[in-house]
Amino acid sequence: MLGADFIGFPLKEILKKELAGNPKVSELLDFGVLSSEDKNDYPNIGFGVAKAIAEGKADRGLLVCGTGIGMAIAANKVNGIRATVAHDPYSLERAVLSNNCQVISFGARVIAPEIAIKLIGPWLDYEFDQAGSSSPKVKLLSDLESTAKENK
Repeated sequence: MLGADFIGFPLKEILKKELAGNPKVSELLDFGVLSSEDKNDYPNIGFGVAKAIAEGKADRGLLVCGTGIGMAIAANKVNGIRATVAHDPYSLERAVLSNNCQVISFGARVIAPEIAIKLIGPWLDYEFDQAGSSSPKVKLLSDLESTAKENK
């Protein structure tokens, strides 16, 4: 599952081709935008991708905007979703293995397409260990999210 705003569209299209050719990707859902001229705001796209993941339509999502920050913030507005910006191998690894992030976000104005492509393979390989040492921390994050929603 992926999405981008008009700034991230060119990088999204490059990554879409990479994902489409990967045997670990069974179905590739594109939440847009469908052109660089489409000015649909990034919060709509980031939230839409995250909502679809929360509903079980996909396990993971990849978002692209100018910095990656806005998309990650939008995705994090969906209950149960953990999203982050990741532009380097170590941050990407820890996002999944330590924090069980279902959504990663790239900044098209920050990361070179060649680097983004190289991050896709490992990202698809990483799996959060539900019995691992980070599991209690991720559960605590979920508990805090529930508490925050109750206190609204």
